Amino acid sequence: MTDRTTYVSLAGLRGRGWSDAMVSELLGQADVQGRDPRRWSPAPVRLYLLARVEAVERTPEFTSGRSSAARGVAAERRRRAVLAAIRAEPIEVPRMPAPELERRAVRHRHLLGARGPGGVTAGAMARWQVGYLRHALSRYESLLDDLYGDTGRAEAERLLRRRLYEAIATAYPALAQECRRRMAVER
Repeated sequence: MTDRTTYVSLAGLRGRGWSDAMVSELLGQADVQGRDPRRWSPAPVRLYLLARVEAVERTPEFTSGRSSAARGVAAERRRRAVLAAIRAEPIEVPRMPAPELERRAVRHRHLLGARGPGGVTAGAMARWQVGYLRHALSRYESLLDDLYGDTGRAEAERLLRRRLYEAIATAYPALAQECRRRMAVER
């Protein structure tokens, strides 16, 4: 029987911050391999000498691989958490009568400094209304705050925009076509 205090299992290595790729690259073959007598498993138990593991952990290859691997794992964890939060967040679109929505959309457009011709087409009014509602829902952008750089940010932004446009289309069926158009353009 092997002395378990001088060996580390694969699970023990993972607990010390090793990834599977790092184990195969830096440690190679296990020092002891066999079946676990305590429980039946088709996978063999792989044990690595603790002294060898500690020696590799002191090398620059381990520390650089560990830090980049740890950053990658943390970034992926953040990405998944943000996507889950976006999927779970209930989106509440402000509801108001059509004339009030039109008035607010026109006012919002003028506040942005946009000036246009005197007559407003139905398509333009729908664009303005969806634009106003998107602005009113901008507080949901804070769901993206945990994402840094490119790690899943584009995917999260697409998901959030799609959910916002779907919520607007559900609340205001007359604006559904404009919401679909915007989703297609922003894809």
